[in-house]
Amino acid sequence: MTEKKRLEATVHGRVQGVGFRWFVRSNAARLKLVGWVSNDPSGSVVVVAEGDDDAIDEMATELRKGPPGAVVDGVDTAFPPPTGEFGSFAIRPGGHSGD
Repeated sequence: MTEKKRLEATVHGRVQGVGFRWFVRSNAARLKLVGWVSNDPSGSVVVVAEGDDDAIDEMATELRKGPPGAVVDGVDTAFPPPTGEFGSFAIRPGGHSGD
């Protein structure tokens, strides 16, 4: 049995208006993760995801790449204990709705 892990990440750079939230949701579906992604009023994108240890690590790697058109300047990550609070992965409304 694979251990569950939680990722809380803030992605900085040119990450709004370039399809970043859809990119994250697509990767979450592929990796079978639950949680959410949202634009932050600061211009960053916030991601909270839970799932298998390896899948969370892969999501953290994908966040550093981003979709075409994005310029990722940095990703702040934390890995607190998973809570099991999510049943799916959602795009939440946020500061900008440009993607």
